[in-house]
Amino acid sequence: MPKRSSVEDYFAQLSDVQRPHLEVLRELSLAADPEAREELKYNLPVYVRGKNTSLWMLQNFKNHCSLRFPPPFFATQKAAVEAAGFEAGAGFIKLPYDRELPTELLNALMQARVEEYAATGAGWNDR
Repeated sequence: MPKRSSVEDYFAQLSDVQRPHLEVLRELSLAADPEAREELKYNLPVYVRGKNTSLWMLQNFKNHCSLRFPPPFFATQKAAVEAAGFEAGAGFIKLPYDRELPTELLNALMQARVEEYAATGAGWNDR
């Protein structure tokens, strides 16, 4: 993966196959929490609250992208993701580029994470 200099540079370097899904994920992310800010961490866009609490991040791969959450949080959501017919790993939902994005599910995941942060201040590995 090429080194990115900013979140804008990350999106500028996406391929034509990757861009549509990741731009929708970006829009959903910004709408889910108006207080969150975008930061480039680990060469990826990360949505951050407070001093430095990562809520979730976007990842791009050749054939899919992922929405990655803190593993302790995502463990409580994994069954819903799998029930919707999407592959889930330790902290992420795999979103193939050749499938329509499950925007209702993604919104629900983001809102649940925002609510968890608001209630507990939970960071990436807190539980």
